[in-house]
Amino acid sequence: MDEFANQLLSLIEIPIVLIQGDRISFANSAAKTLLGGHIEGQDIRIALRDPEALKLVKSPEGGRAQITGLSVRGSVWEMVCSPLANNNRLISLRDKSVQVSVARAHADFVANASHELRTPLTAILGYVETLSDPKAGEDLVTRQRFLDIIKREATRMQALVSDLMSLSRIEAVRHEVPSDEVEMVSLCREVIGERLRESEVEFSSNVDKVIATGDHAQLAQVVRNLVDNAEKYGRSDVGTKVRLESSDRGWLTLTVTDHGEGIAPEHLPRLTERFYRADTGRSRAAGGTGLGLAIVKHIVERHRGRFDISSRQGEGTTATIMLPQS
Repeated sequence: MDEFANQLLSLIEIPIVLIQGDRISFANSAAKTLLGGHIEGQDIRIALRDPEALKLVKSPEGGRAQITGLSVRGSVWEMVCSPLANNNRLISLRDKSVQVSVARAHADFVANASHELRTPLTAILGYVETLSDPKAGEDLVTRQRFLDIIKREATRMQALVSDLMSLSRIEAVRHEVPSDEVEMVSLCREVIGERLRESEVEFSSNVDKVIATGDHAQLAQVVRNLVDNAEKYGRSDVGTKVRLESSDRGWLTLTVTDHGEGIAPEHLPRLTERFYRADTGRSRAAGGTGLGLAIVKHIVERHRGRFDISSRQGEGTTATIMLPQS
């Protein structure tokens, strides 16, 4: 290959390989980074050990193939093989790992959302069908019990739809950095004042007033979701502690602590995943949708903050939010 063509292919950022016969005659720097610095002159069967890739290389027509694990385990690459004159072939490789991961996450989300909605809907339809029987009205106690179940399941669906809509709205503006001034002490008191069990939520702060740059409604939702979680899984006889601290380093820290059973260490990294529950049965019984902490995570990320959850089994759980203060 002439020097000009060599230089031209070297400028291309994606991996490019030229094959003559069964051997690699040229590889640009991106290909050498991916497949190894000494692949020129190497047999293509050694450089690319994927069966689909090798089958494509042998095909007279060329085409496309998907290769997994080429760079790291789980990575997904699209390979395009184009036949050239004199038994030469040009191979280009594009990393599709992110796109595949996003598509998979979207499919999982839709499947999980469908399942979460189907479960209460199935229960509602079942009890409505039972109550439609003329004889069902004869036992007023049983009838009322069925109606209570229908109401509970409908409320669960309503909460799930509300959280799904919240998550959708947050993701729609995730790249827009909020710019309002939010006074966090009064915001925390306002949210805690909404509680039916306000007396069981203990709020403290090392300042009387502190300003964060953010979205008032979203930051209120963060506090609300964290306090909701603490009340659902904490001990009612001890209560929930909410602490707001301002530091001279430009950060304010919000901690919400419960004194419940705690969470096993293996669950902690996944708690902010959509629909992930450390204890599925208990979460559903408590009215959890499995989206509360995912919503918190997305809001905190939009505010350029940090979110951490720590827990000790038998002692309780602490959720910590750090936000830049004005």
